[in-house]
Amino acid sequence: MTARPAATNRYNARKETVLAAAVDILNQQGVRGVTFAEVAGAVGLTTTSVAYYFPRKEDLVSACMVRAVERWDAMIEAASAEPTPAARLETLIRLYLENQFLIRAGEAPPMARFDEVRALRPPHAGVVRNALQAMVRRLRGLMEGPEMAWAGRRGLNARANLVLEQLLWSVVWIEHYDAEDAPRLAARLLDALLGGIARPGAAWTPQILTPALPDTQDSGADAFLMAATRLINEIGYRGASVARISESLNVTKGAFYHHNDAKDDLVIACFERTFEITRQTQLAASALESDGWTRLTTAAASLVAFQLSEQGPLMRASALSVLPDPLRRAILADSGRVSRRFASMISDGIADGSLRAVDPLVASEMLYAGINSVLELVRLVPDITGPQAIDLYLKPTLYGLFTRLD
Repeated sequence: MTARPAATNRYNARKETVLAAAVDILNQQGVRGVTFAEVAGAVGLTTTSVAYYFPRKEDLVSACMVRAVERWDAMIEAASAEPTPAARLETLIRLYLENQFLIRAGEAPPMARFDEVRALRPPHAGVVRNALQAMVRRLRGLMEGPEMAWAGRRGLNARANLVLEQLLWSVVWIEHYDAEDAPRLAARLLDALLGGIARPGAAWTPQILTPALPDTQDSGADAFLMAATRLINEIGYRGASVARISESLNVTKGAFYHHNDAKDDLVIACFERTFEITRQTQLAASALESDGWTRLTTAAASLVAFQLSEQGPLMRASALSVLPDPLRRAILADSGRVSRRFASMISDGIADGSLRAVDPLVASEMLYAGINSVLELVRLVPDITGPQAIDLYLKPTLYGLFTRLD
C-alpha cells in the first residue's frame, strides 16, 4: 500500500530535523559525542523515535556526512555549467560562502564537516569515504580542461584536495565577517587561489630551517606529545583516548599519568607545541636579511618539511573543531596569532614589492590551510617526500592553482 503524501511529508520533515540536530552535535563534539539521547533531547523526541529513523548511531553519523556530500555535489554541479576552470571555481566559492552565511543565520540546515571521517568504522567508514572520493573527483573535474593538461592527474588531484581543505577551513575564519562581506570575501579568496601570493616570475629560493623544538625537560613527555598529535590528527580528539595514546607507545595507562595529569592537559600541550614551533619558525624566517617573499616561503617550506620529519607533524587545524568549548576558545586565540603573524609577513612583502597586492588576512588563512593540508596529502600518498609535498600543495598555494611551474 502506497504511503499517503501527508504521512510521507511528515516522516521526511522529522527525519531532516533529526539529521540537522545530529549534524550540530557532530560538528561540536565529534563522532563519539553523537548519542541518541543527545539528539533526542535536541529535537524533543524519545531515543526510540530517533532510532525509528536511524536504527544505529553509526547510521545516523554516516547519513550526516553523506548528506553533506550531497550538498557539496549540488554546488559542484552548479559550478560545472561554467565554461572555464576559473569561472567554475568562482561559482563554487561564491555558492559555498553564501551557504555558510545562510547556515549561520539559521536560514539553511547545518552541514557536517569531514574532520571526523577517520573516527568511523566499517562498513560506514567505507560508505562515507567512497562518497567523499567520488565528490573530490567531481571537484577535480571543475579544473579539467586543455589549459590544465600540463598538471596531470596527480597535480589536479592535489589541487582538488587543496580547494576542499581551503573551503573547509574558511568556516573557521569567516566567523569574523558579516554576511554582507560574502561577495568581497569570495572575490579575495578567488584572487589569492588563482593568482597566488607571489609576484609573476618569483624564484623559489627558500631556506629550510630546522624549527626549534620546545624544551620540556622530559623525553617521555615529548613522546606522548608526538604520539597524541599523530593520533588526534588521524582519528580525532574523542577517538584518541588515553588507552589508545598509551597503546600507540606500547606503554601502560599508568605511564601516561606519570607524565600527564589528564588527557585535556596533554591536548593543550600538543597545540602549544604546534603553535610554539610555528611561531619560532615564523620569527626565524622574519629575521632573515631578505625580501618578504623569501621570508614567507622560508617559513612555509620549513613548516611543511617539519610535517614530514621524525619530530612532526604539527597538530591539524581541523582538530580545533571538535574540542570542548573551553579548550577550543583558548586554543583558537593562539591559532589566530599564527594567522596574523603570517598576515604581517604578507603585508611586509606587499610593501617591499616582492608579493602581489592580495588581502593579507585572507591570504594568511589560505597559507595556514595549505600548510595543514599537507597532512591530508600524506594520508593519500604515505611515502611522499618533503620536496614532493611542497611541489604539490605549497607551491600552488603560493603561486596560484593554475600557474605552471617548470
